[in-house]
Amino acid sequence: MLNVNGDAVLATLRTLAGFGAVGSGVCRPALSPADLAARRWLAGEMERIGLRATIDAVGNLYGAAPGAGRSVLIGSHSDSVPTGGWLDGTLGLAYGLEIARAWMEARPGAPVGIDLIDFSDEEGRFLSCLGSRSFCGDLPGLPAGFAEEAASAGLDTTGPGTAPPIRLDPQRHRAFFEAHIEQGPRLEAAGLPIGVVTGIFGMRRYAVRFDGRADHAGTTPIALRRDAARLLYRFADACHHRFRQTGSTDSVWNLGKVSLQPGAVNVVVERGELLLEFRDLDPAALDSLSAALAMLVDEFDGQEGVRVSLEEAGRLAPVSLDAALQGLVADAADARGAGSMPLPSGAIHDAMVLARSVPTAMLFVPSIGGRSHTPVEDTRAEDIVLGAHVLAQAVFACADSL
Repeated sequence: MLNVNGDAVLATLRTLAGFGAVGSGVCRPALSPADLAARRWLAGEMERIGLRATIDAVGNLYGAAPGAGRSVLIGSHSDSVPTGGWLDGTLGLAYGLEIARAWMEARPGAPVGIDLIDFSDEEGRFLSCLGSRSFCGDLPGLPAGFAEEAASAGLDTTGPGTAPPIRLDPQRHRAFFEAHIEQGPRLEAAGLPIGVVTGIFGMRRYAVRFDGRADHAGTTPIALRRDAARLLYRFADACHHRFRQTGSTDSVWNLGKVSLQPGAVNVVVERGELLLEFRDLDPAALDSLSAALAMLVDEFDGQEGVRVSLEEAGRLAPVSLDAALQGLVADAADARGAGSMPLPSGAIHDAMVLARSVPTAMLFVPSIGGRSHTPVEDTRAEDIVLGAHVLAQAVFACADSL
């Protein structure tokens, strides 16, 4: 049986953590000097183990197994949020590098290869999952500011020397695997080291607007005010109660941003805006939550002299991952004597984009305290190494079946 070197995985992770290091965390936004330096270092590592590395105009880094007509693709991302942790995204890349090395060393020149890809801007500095969308041909145009930033980083997106976009090839790329830290508490709470991801939550995002009237805060009686802020806060509290009654047991929601105008302590608030989102794997649950939100808007509209309106700000359909590949991950965990559990992902990953075009699987390892997108993000070294062995066995089984 092919094996991977856990120490090599940990060494790769520690090296990547040095790019953009800030204390125990990292600051490596897409196209930043730290991001490009990490990608160029990883490109060198790909070449060292025998992959052919290319960075395209959007920053995707792809390592292709030479001579292979078919491949299993492993990937994730090396960009980070501004105050991120050391494992978000890089875990899957470190696994992929070591798995590709082990496969090429054991089976040089094999007709089936293992390719590795580091997607650009998964975290959404310019556009969430920009790199994987480009890879799958689902990027109609570059977002505002991207071309200028790419040019300053040395990536030509428009000129005659532009690197052609790296694209998914259905004849070559027969399956996609992404390993990731869970970024939540379920595995740790269950005392299990491996999560077999069943699907990735869909999302609905809305802006709720409140239009009242500005008045002097010292002279206008409370009963006569058309206070947009007061109604907004009541509405927000009602959302929590209504969503608990409406959503599924897996539903999550967040009332993440409030803005008030004119924003002066001595002026009654004239306009307010509440940005919120909810997520679930079940489309019916998302529809129910959307309907509940619309009903609340109707109920609150006109109360206290304030008009309330609703606008959809974005949506993503939920995605189910490939059942056969999930089985390979679960079987690999069993073969290693590692307890596993099926669970959905509430976070968006590049796998969500890939799953619409190619059979896709994800593996999770536990996050200590369920923490992520923070410098305290961490996973036990033994869980990192075990996850590498489990993913390797699943990938090798998949490659052997092609």
